[in-house]
Amino acid sequence: MIGIGSVAWAPAAMASGSVEDQVVALVNKARADAGCSAVKVDSRLTKAAAGHSADMAKRNYFDHTTPDGVTFDQRIKKAGNPSPGAENIAQGYRTANEVMDGWLKSEGHKANIVNCSLKTIGVAVSDTGDYWTQDFGR
Repeated sequence: MIGIGSVAWAPAAMASGSVEDQVVALVNKARADAGCSAVKVDSRLTKAAAGHSADMAKRNYFDHTTPDGVTFDQRIKKAGNPSPGAENIAQGYRTANEVMDGWLKSEGHKANIVNCSLKTIGVAVSDTGDYWTQDFGR
């Protein structure tokens, strides 16, 4: 589980939009800083991310693989996206800034965010506000 991290993002980046939109904006800032093109929101990835965040909250687990053995790439394909790329999950964060700070301080999560071969994204936080999922596509 990733814990609460320090906030390192400019307030202007958080001016408007849903928390998911804020995460996408922060992802694209990190990608630009790394020399990658911006990712575009894909509704199929958003659907997969929302389903996973909700499922983790409902069934009280924290993993890329569901208790039934369903993997992130299987969930993404089932949601209609044929090209799964990667997934980041987090638990316990309250804001877009906090979750992005945590992901960017984790080598593996940051590698997914700044992987220039990933072109699309879907982001969701559970209704309980504490399970986060980022799904990426190629």
